[in-house]
Amino acid sequence: MRLIPRSFLWRTILMVLLPLIVALLIVANAFFGNHWRRVHATLARTLSGEITTMMHFMDEGDDKSVKMLAHDIGINVSINEKLNRPSKNDNNSIEAGRLANDLQRRLKQPANIYVDRANRLLFVDIPTKDGKIATFATTMYRIYSTSAEVFLIWLIGAILIVSALVSPFVVFHTRSIRKIAKAANKFGRGMDVPGFQPTGSSEIREAATAMITMKERLNRYNKTRTDMLNAVGHDLKTPLTRMRLAVETDSAKKEDLLHNIDRMTEMVNGYLAFARGEMPEIEQATELPATLTRIARDAAPKKNIILDFPSTPVQFYARPSALTSAFTNIIENAARYAKKTIKISELDSDDSVTVIIEDDGPGIPDNKKAQALQPFVRLDESRSESTGGTGLGLSIAQTAIENHGGQIFLENSDLGGLKVRVVLPL
Repeated sequence: MRLIPRSFLWRTILMVLLPLIVALLIVANAFFGNHWRRVHATLARTLSGEITTMMHFMDEGDDKSVKMLAHDIGINVSINEKLNRPSKNDNNSIEAGRLANDLQRRLKQPANIYVDRANRLLFVDIPTKDGKIATFATTMYRIYSTSAEVFLIWLIGAILIVSALVSPFVVFHTRSIRKIAKAANKFGRGMDVPGFQPTGSSEIREAATAMITMKERLNRYNKTRTDMLNAVGHDLKTPLTRMRLAVETDSAKKEDLLHNIDRMTEMVNGYLAFARGEMPEIEQATELPATLTRIARDAAPKKNIILDFPSTPVQFYARPSALTSAFTNIIENAARYAKKTIKISELDSDDSVTVIIEDDGPGIPDNKKAQALQPFVRLDESRSESTGGTGLGLSIAQTAIENHGGQIFLENSDLGGLKVRVVLPL
């Protein structure tokens, strides 16, 4: 038999109610064990003292004082020759036990106590000196407080009220989690979930948002792979056809063949570099200024390079090879189009590192900045070999940056060209 429920709904309700029930039981036990016991003991002593006093007056023959005292304290007193009582009294009951013990101690003789629970009445029969029976009748509230019963009712009521208040919130959160599970199941099968929006608490919304981001990345990953296959077929077909035609017509020249082979090698290397951009790598403590300086000097030895780094750069954990590849592509792109100047700066904050790479080249129009980050896209749309490259440079950089949880932005530089702003979380 499984004691713990499987569903999140019932586990959460159990997690909320079980500590509440335990806490209330502890409070109830303290109440019954202390307050309730003291109250009943006080009530029993008071009534016992009153009955003992009246018995003393009876023994002295002072019936007038007995009547006056009985009237003042609300007790009905009668003297009977014989009573038709049950064979078993209630001296050992929860209500009358303390009173019976106290009367026995005070009067030095047994007293028979009978409790009429239906009418909430109490009868105390005590033998007199002349062989008769003195009966003291009063309400049971004189020795038994019903506050304990009321307390138990409120105790159960509090549990029910808390359950009624908690359950809608738990159901709402459970519904949000169930929506995420259903959406994830459909996403895993390549299906879309129209109208899916994160709901629930901030943690649940954060999980749903992360799942949506993961789906977008997977879609982009699949689309990129498809585009890469199409690009490979398109880019390699032209030089292969040219080489085949030259061989078949006996017009092949060694220089032309080597040029075509170099071009094909460049394209294949670009595709491989793009594919390696998402390969796993062990994170290491990293500082960017030295890496950025080396890349800039290698990529643009004849350009004016302006470096603006903090005196004590922040150190953070990253995958150095992937990050180096990303900044290499960005800086080489800046070196290719810069006229004279390239500026590289780093801004550190408590939660992020921002690297800005600017050039004084022609820049990229605002309506084409988004296209520049897409793989296998050349802004001139010619895909001719004269333009160079495979359209993967900025896309490789974007993939590496996003794999570090960062973002890349293309903006206009004050130098007149392109500004690439990279934000990496710490």
